[in-house]
Amino acid sequence: MNVLAVAQREENRRLLVKLSVIAALMFGFGYALVPVYAKICEAMGLDSLVPATTRQSVENTQIDFSRTLSIELDANAHHLPWRFRPLVRHIDVHPGELVTIEYEVTNVRDYAVTGQAVPSYGPQLAGQYFNKLDCFCFTKQTLAAGETRRMPVVFLIDPKLPSDVNTITLSYTFFEVAGLKGDKS
Repeated sequence: MNVLAVAQREENRRLLVKLSVIAALMFGFGYALVPVYAKICEAMGLDSLVPATTRQSVENTQIDFSRTLSIELDANAHHLPWRFRPLVRHIDVHPGELVTIEYEVTNVRDYAVTGQAVPSYGPQLAGQYFNKLDCFCFTKQTLAAGETRRMPVVFLIDPKLPSDVNTITLSYTFFEVAGLKGDKS
């Protein structure tokens, strides 16, 4: 072997040793992070690593269990070839309670149609206390020919709703979005 090949081999061996030491240190550091991470989570109250038996029960203290509201659900499709309805027409909720309801819509045409839902509230004042976290009304909905879809609404009623309001009507009306009608051919 020539001198260059021996020197190159020795240099490669030293590099391998250095990289092996670095890899071992990285593994050790990652391994040591698990208990450190657990302590940080425990100190901050994030219990994702704490066993369920040691967790304290968490209760939503924002719910007003002393009060029950009646929510009436309605659905309309304004000049739109859709059948649109809530799966339930009435629910009882407590202010502050997280609620999920579903509506069902079917496109009865033989082509795709795009619509946008607009909510309305009765009494109108209830709208400012009706907090939707997820709603099909946030985006345009395109339904293929004959397609049926269930669409959820996740909401809560602000406990600051005036006490004289005991019934809220939530009504959605779907309007066709101009220029986005499907191909009729």
